Parts: sequence; C-alpha cells; structure tokens
Amino acid sequence: MNKKYLPTALILYMNYFIHGIGCSILSQQVVKEQLIVQWGVEDVMLVTSIAAALGLGRLISLPFAGPLSDKLGRRLSVLIGVASYIIFFVGIAFSPNMQIAYIAAVLGGIANSFLDTATYPAVAEIINKYTGIATMGIKFFISIAQLLMPFFLGCVVGTKMSYLMLSLAAGVVIAVLGVLAIFAPFPAESESGKSESFIQNLKNAHFSVESIALILIGFTSTATFQLWLNCAQTFGKEIAGIPSESVSIMQTYYSAGTMAALVVTSILITKFKQVRFLVIYPAISVIMLVLVYMMKSPMICYIGAFVIGYAAAGGVLQMATATVNDLFPKIKGTITSLVMIASSLCNYTILSAASKMTATGVIMMNIVITIIGVVLAIFVNARYGTLLKNAESAK
Repeated sequence: MNKKYLPTALILYMNYFIHGIGCSILSQQVVKEQLIVQWGVEDVMLVTSIAAALGLGRLISLPFAGPLSDKLGRRLSVLIGVASYIIFFVGIAFSPNMQIAYIAAVLGGIANSFLDTATYPAVAEIINKYTGIATMGIKFFISIAQLLMPFFLGCVVGTKMSYLMLSLAAGVVIAVLGVLAIFAPFPAESESGKSESFIQNLKNAHFSVESIALILIGFTSTATFQLWLNCAQTFGKEIAGIPSESVSIMQTYYSAGTMAALVVTSILITKFKQVRFLVIYPAISVIMLVLVYMMKSPMICYIGAFVIGYAAAGGVLQMATATVNDLFPKIKGTITSLVMIASSLCNYTILSAASKMTATGVIMMNIVITIIGVVLAIFVNARYGTLLKNAESAK
C-alpha cells in the first residue's frame, strides 16, 4: 500500500459518511413530518415512497455504472456520483412537492451506484493487502453517520432552522469532497481498465438453483433492514407510544448494533464459515421482529433497533455477496451485479408497497420476507459442501 493514496482513501470513505446521511435522512420521523408539510400532503408514510425511488435509481444505473467505472476510471465515476448526490440533497431540501423529491431521489440512487462501482474497487486497489478490511471500512463510515443522525437533528432543536438544512449541509460537504477527488492521486489501475459488457456476461453465465437462491437473499436481506430503517420510527411513535422528540434515538441503537456486528462478525468469520451466518442472523431478526410486533412497547423497540442493526444491517448482504463470489468464481462480476440489482429491486418494490401500508402491516411483511430469506439460506447451506467442491474444480 502506497501511503500517498491514503488521503484518497479518506476522501472516498468520507463520501460514504455523507451517503450514510443520504440513505437514512428520509427515514427520520421528524424529517418525514416536515416534508409532508412542505409538500402539502397528510400521510407520513408517503415519504417512504420517495425513499423507494433511491432503489429505482440504483436499479436503472447499476447495469452500466460498473462497466463505465472500468472503462472511464474510478475518478470520473466518483465525480458522477458526487454530482448526482449534490442534486439529491439540494432537491430534497427545497422540493416543493413529491414529484420533485421523487426525481431527486432517483438521482440519489444513481449517485449510490456510481460511488459503489468506483469506491469498492478503488479502496481495494489502494489497500490491496487487506481488501476485506478496505471494503468493510465503507460500511463502517456509513454506520458512523447513521449513529450520529440523532445528534445532527438535535442540533436543530431550539433554533429556527429546518431539519432539512441537514440535507443541504450534506450536499455542500460532498461537493467539497468532489473537488478534492479531482486533485487526489488514484492508483494507475483505478484510472483505466478493460470494459466488459454486463449483458454479454449475462448471456455467457450458467446459473444454478443455488446461485438464484443467493441472488434472492440479496433481496430478502435488504428488505429486512430497509423496512426497519424506513418504517420502525413510525411504528415506535404511532404504535409503541414513543414521543416524537425521542423516537430518533432508535437510529442510534440501530447504528450501534451495525457497528458492533462489523467488529464481532469480522472476528467470527475467521473461525466459522460465513455462509452459516446467512441463516443465523436472519433467524435472529425474525425472532426480534416477532417480539416487536407482539409486545409493542418503547423498550422492545429500542432493543429491536439494536438487534436488527446487528443481525440485519451488520453484513448479511455483504456476506451473501462474498459467498456467491466464492461459489461461482467464473461469473463473479455478473452474479455480484445481480445480487446488487436484487437489492435495489427490493428497495424500490418493497418500500413502495410499505408506503401504502400501516406501520404494523410493515412489521408483519418484514417477518414474512425475512422467514423466506432464512429458508433460502438453509437451502444454500445444505448444498454448500457440493458447491464448494464444484467451485474448486472450476478454478
């Protein structure tokens, strides 16, 4: 690892600190309540449909964001992502209606795709001896931002500022990071590379039932934490009776759980096969969701936030992606893209559905989808030994 690239890595990680704000700001109850007043609507769950547009943006852009990152270089892809994120943050802050906010959110999803397809390979190229740690750092910076969200929102309390000024401030910061990225040094392999067609890879891929199951886990694992992240605070306030000024603390517990999982799981996967966690963690999530649904108290909501943050958002999607790469070495790029497309499809479809449901109905839907994820993971685990032998022979 060349030390001259460390400032570049820090800039890339800080982009994900801002992304952590971007992907969770629409889930904050106080922000939702301010947005529906700004848009002139009454149902706070309608904000969830705007959050769903982030998934639509990813879904639209993922098939070509990766090839463009390979062909044009990581720097340009980072800048495209930053520019799109600036429009998202400013658009949300000043959106006069849901239509403008929806367009801004689609651009936010596009921003996420370009940052993902540029940053994941770039930090792996910079910290090339510890690629696993390099990519886990991205999730770590997202979690720090989400952990601090209640603090950021609390800074607004007692002032005449709008909670939406946090969105505007995030847009300014990521704009500064974009300027720094223009002048930051990138490794040679990050500046250019071979471009492979996603569609061509798809045509040449030979999928098995197990690979399809792992792709579907990308959908179910995303649903578990996205439904919680976007709807749990509404459940906490409307059903469990948590006061408006306290409900955002659920975000802190959620993020603390995620950060704890990043540390604990990184240790555990050195001792146990990561594929086992694809069953264990979602099973824990199911139990916790059932307890929240049945007990409906502030305390269980706070506990649930930590446990879901740990078991659902603490790396299941990443472990599913890593497992699929281990088991299908000949189609790594294609199948990884498909897992992420499944994740984005979940963001769009499931959150769109949730926006039309009650908070209690969303919890029940989350339980059902997470149980399906457990069943899929049990199937993959049952076939894991055979799949691993096939993967070894395919190398």
